Amino acid sequence: MTVTDVDIVVSGGGVAGLAAAAVFGQAGFSVLCVDPAPPVTARDAEGSDLRTTAFLQPAQELLDRAGLWERLAPHAADLQVMRIIDAGGATPEPRLTKEFDAADISDKPFGWNLPNWLLRREMVAHLDSLDTVEFRPGTGVKSLFTREAEARVGLSDGSRVWCRLVVAADGRNSPVREAAGVGVKTTRYGQKALAFAVTHPIPHENVSTEIHRSGGPFTLVPLPDYEERPSSAIVWMEEGPEVKRLADLPVPEFEAAMNARSCMLFGPLTLVSRRTVWPIISQLADRMYAERVALVAEAAHVVPPIGAQGLNMSLGDMRVLLELAEASPDRLGDAEMLAEYHRRRHLEVSARVKGIDVLNRASMIHAQPLRDARAMTLNAIYSLAPVRKTLMQMGLGARG
Repeated sequence: MTVTDVDIVVSGGGVAGLAAAAVFGQAGFSVLCVDPAPPVTARDAEGSDLRTTAFLQPAQELLDRAGLWERLAPHAADLQVMRIIDAGGATPEPRLTKEFDAADISDKPFGWNLPNWLLRREMVAHLDSLDTVEFRPGTGVKSLFTREAEARVGLSDGSRVWCRLVVAADGRNSPVREAAGVGVKTTRYGQKALAFAVTHPIPHENVSTEIHRSGGPFTLVPLPDYEERPSSAIVWMEEGPEVKRLADLPVPEFEAAMNARSCMLFGPLTLVSRRTVWPIISQLADRMYAERVALVAEAAHVVPPIGAQGLNMSLGDMRVLLELAEASPDRLGDAEMLAEYHRRRHLEVSARVKGIDVLNRASMIHAQPLRDARAMTLNAIYSLAPVRKTLMQMGLGARG
């Protein structure tokens, strides 16, 4: 039986897991990253993730430190303005538009948007260039045994790994979290999201637009031009049965529906990708660690895709873990380090999960009087300059 000894095992080869491997590998720790499913790294391949990720400023700084940003920057679209539109009147048209401009608080954009399939492609290529990292796709965690001094991880290829820290970045149904005995609280909304890409005749001008009516937000996020036309990624959240109906529509009928929902802000939208469906939940782990195990990303917290918080919260987890690991490398993965990690992250993460839950419930409102109240609240918040600035700063992610 093959036994490997490394500093860190990362369970999960999604965007969060690959980022974790890069962050710790670049810092000089020896890392083995495993995932039972090889990443899909081509846009039009079956199973590719057509969602996008907006990296906010603190996340971009961490990716730069991990040596990733140089690869990612040429493919990124700036997010300079966050526009929120209430279209909750009797007819689907804008009745209130508010914009949050990054220039009000920073000389940089709010963030940079990239497709998830492309992130996987570039991250895998970067890991291949690091002598400190081994990425083993097609192999998953089969067993976990921990004690005070180390963790022993059994893999599906029959090998075993001894390490000082296991980073669970293996998703909302995390096998490592389950093996470590950490419970979770899950909130289901009866919602799903459609993710796809479009082109449109009117340039997005680096504005991310979130349109609220009922069922959930319809969000257009800037992408680089596609086939010489302005392009955006869309996440369209609705109740589950409606998402199924939309996903099954022939393309002409689907385009008519999405154009009505978009209020034609960018002119007629043209579908230029497959439609993929994703379930919407909130989830929070009871704690963010166990013996020799750190929970990060969706193994620790899941939020609806509102305000670009999901992966940015995940990279916040990794930033704190890295700070603690580099401050005392000899204490990597010990009880004191992991308890400090939980203390620094769990309260902030809990607050963000609860806050996004409130925003999502507000976006789902069907009753007209409540939709009117939502618009009045948005208008009141935007009208208070100090509150507006604070919300923008919080959206970028306070350091935990």
